Amino acid sequence: MAAVRDYDDIPGTYVFDGRRSQQGYHLNMFCMSLNIEANRERFGADEHTYLDGFDLTLSQRQAVLERDWLGMLRLGGNIYYTFKLAIFDGLSMQDVGGSMSGISSQEFTQMMIDGGRPVAGNRRIGESPESPSS
Repeated sequence: MAAVRDYDDIPGTYVFDGRRSQQGYHLNMFCMSLNIEANRERFGADEHTYLDGFDLTLSQRQAVLERDWLGMLRLGGNIYYTFKLAIFDGLSMQDVGGSMSGISSQEFTQMMIDGGRPVAGNRRIGESPESPSS
């Protein structure tokens, strides 16, 4: 079992540490492969077959095919690498951020202009105002 990190109890936080790097190695190598035009063309022509060339877990493969951005991060994806897939799809960082937040890209953009997410809900599980221990 992996050692517990002091940041493991912050909801929605997926720190790209050594543990996640190992977990997401093949997922991130797939994303990096999209730097090459010929690979983008092959992926665009047949995503399933192209993904067969990478040793992805079933969950990682599903996350890619469903464009589950948050799922990819949970499965070891690095945001800078997974964003290459978003760019392939013609998406902006605001589109992806909105998708991961459950809001539109316009709402996400406005939230960032307004100073970002509210503090409530972004604390450690035990520090949250909703937590029974506080």
